[in-house]
Amino acid sequence: MPFPSSPRARSGPRRRSLLAVAPAALLVAGCSAGSENSGATGGSRPSAADRARARAARDSRALAERYDAVVAAHPKLAERLRPLRAEVVRHAQAFGAPASGSPSPSPSGSASPSASPAAAVPAKEKDALAELAAAEREIADRRATALLDVPGELARLLASVAAAGAAHVYLLTEAGR
Repeated sequence: MPFPSSPRARSGPRRRSLLAVAPAALLVAGCSAGSENSGATGGSRPSAADRARARAARDSRALAERYDAVVAAHPKLAERLRPLRAEVVRHAQAFGAPASGSPSPSPSGSASPSASPAAAVPAKEKDALAELAAAEREIADRRATALLDVPGELARLLASVAAAGAAHVYLLTEAGR
């Protein structure tokens, strides 16, 4: 006799799968950061791996700026979000982004869309956390898709950072409850 399904449908990763994958993902991320040579050989167009690496670095920098905007709008969340933001910055560095100077909520003076996330932070803390979780989920899904088109070492890095993003989604949604 089959068991009836749960009336509450869950979306996202299960707690057990996150707990099983997270240590391996962190190990792979630590071992593979910066160990791959770029595939560009002086051609006029960057390789798929270089484009994927650049996009991942941009995504991580934009996500760190989004964390900064949420902390600026909701200072009470700073302690909870600090470790997640620091990990996002490390992800950007692993993909080749320059090290950001400060983990403070004030982004450096860049002329990109970094000003728009600050204006878009929801007024309620719970909504702000949900928006951060949605951004983490979107980027993790994008990285999981991109890893199919890149060589081994970069694919492993994308996979481990996507797994870390999935863990962030879980932590952000649990913190919002």
